[in-house]
Amino acid sequence: MTQETTAHRVAVVGGGVMGSGIAALVLGHGIPVVVVDVDQEMLDDARARITHQLRHAQLMGVLPVGRAPGELGTTVSLADTAEATAVIEAVTESPAVKAKVLAEVSAVVRPGTPLITNTSGIPVSELAASTARPEDLIGTHFMNPPYLIRMVEVSRGPRTADTTVASVVALLTAVTRRAVLVQDAPGFVTSRLLHPMINAAARIVAEGTATVEAVDELMEGCLGHPTGPLRTADLIGLDNLADSLAELHERTGDEACKPCDLLLAKVRGGELGRKSGRGFYVYGKDMA
Repeated sequence: MTQETTAHRVAVVGGGVMGSGIAALVLGHGIPVVVVDVDQEMLDDARARITHQLRHAQLMGVLPVGRAPGELGTTVSLADTAEATAVIEAVTESPAVKAKVLAEVSAVVRPGTPLITNTSGIPVSELAASTARPEDLIGTHFMNPPYLIRMVEVSRGPRTADTTVASVVALLTAVTRRAVLVQDAPGFVTSRLLHPMINAAARIVAEGTATVEAVDELMEGCLGHPTGPLRTADLIGLDNLADSLAELHERTGDEACKPCDLLLAKVRGGELGRKSGRGFYVYGKDMA
C-alpha cells in the first residue's frame, strides 16, 4: 500500500448496486471499507456483489497491478462509521431517506469528516439542513460501474468548506478518479442532460416510432453515444431513473423530466434493468 491509500478509511452506507460498486472501486485500490446496511441479508448480498465486481475489474485490468484489495467489513450499525476518514452515503434516491441517514452519520463521525452524498440530482443545499455540520457535506455522482468510469461529478453546496472539497478530491485521486467540480443545482450537469434524453427515447419507443434497438443503434451510430440511451437506462436501474426524473420534475417544472408511462410501467412490473435481468433489454444471469 502507498501512503496515499493508507491515509483513508472509508465507510459506505448502502450496499445496493451503486454502494457495492463504489466499495469495490475503493477496495480495489487497497483502501479499507466498511459497508453499512439495514440487515445481514442485504450485507451478504452486498459482499457477493463486491466480490464479483472486484473479480471483474481485475480481469479487465482496471485496478492497480500488484496491489492487494483493502479489508472489507460489514455492519448494521451506523455507529461503526465513527472512525472513517470519509463516509459515502449511497442509499436510495429519496431526499427523506438520505436526510435521515446523513443526520445520523453526522452525529457519529468526528467534525471535519467529509460526508459524501452520492446523488444523481438532489441538491446538496437541501440535504445540508439535516446534518450537524453543513460544511462537511458534499455531493458526488459516480457513474455505474464506478470501477470502469474514471470521471466523477462533484457538487459543492453553498456551505461546503474548502477543506471538504480538498479531502474529497484527494480521496478520488487515490482511487484514480478525476473529479470535475460543479455548483449545486437540481440534476447538476450529467443528470440534467442525460435523464430527460433517456425519457424522450422511451417516449419514442412507446409511440411506436422506433424499436428499443433502433433508438440505441441510431444514437450510437449517428450521434456517438457510447451505449445508447436505453441500454444506459438499464445500467442505471429504471427505478433509480424514474425517481431521479420525478425529483427533477418537482424541482424544475420541466415537463421533459416527468417520467413517461412506459418507464413507470416497467418499474411497476419489476423490470428494473440489468439488476433484475430485464428492462428495455433481457439479460442473462451473469449480466444482471
